[in-house]
Amino acid sequence: MNTNSLQQHVNKPTRGNNILDLVMTTTNLSINGLEVTDKIGDHQMIDFSLEVQDPNTRTQHKEVLDYKRANFGLMKEELASYNYEVLMNNKNAEECYMILKDKIATATDHHIPRKRIRPTNNPPWFSQEIERLINARQHSYRRLKRYQTEPHRQEHIHACRAVK
Repeated sequence: MNTNSLQQHVNKPTRGNNILDLVMTTTNLSINGLEVTDKIGDHQMIDFSLEVQDPNTRTQHKEVLDYKRANFGLMKEELASYNYEVLMNNKNAEECYMILKDKIATATDHHIPRKRIRPTNNPPWFSQEIERLINARQHSYRRLKRYQTEPHRQEHIHACRAVK
């Protein structure tokens, strides 16, 4: 379940001494008041409430790192200025990793500015290029319907193939 980012919420037996009835969610969903209660047949009933966010509500803006305006030269100098031998002396691998991660995060905050973007409902693979091709296909379709000539038909066929 952990490899699929799922969390199991039932931890009491639901049939005899076995947990047969499951409530699994992704880790970002909230289950409240989960109780294993009265029996229905040979199973016990599971009662809970699930908090879900309205899919139509969106955050106004999202902050992301603006790599185009980053100063990687200064970031590199800052990271090189640390004496890692002293910082990581007598530390295990996990502690060394946490120190390095902290130093990189600090340098990132100092030298890579953030920008606010508007979230979209489009999937991650839906790029501006794909959107442009779809708009061109719709435009060619409207011209084909209006003029119904062979060049317009060929233009529309070409636009449809470009989208695929």
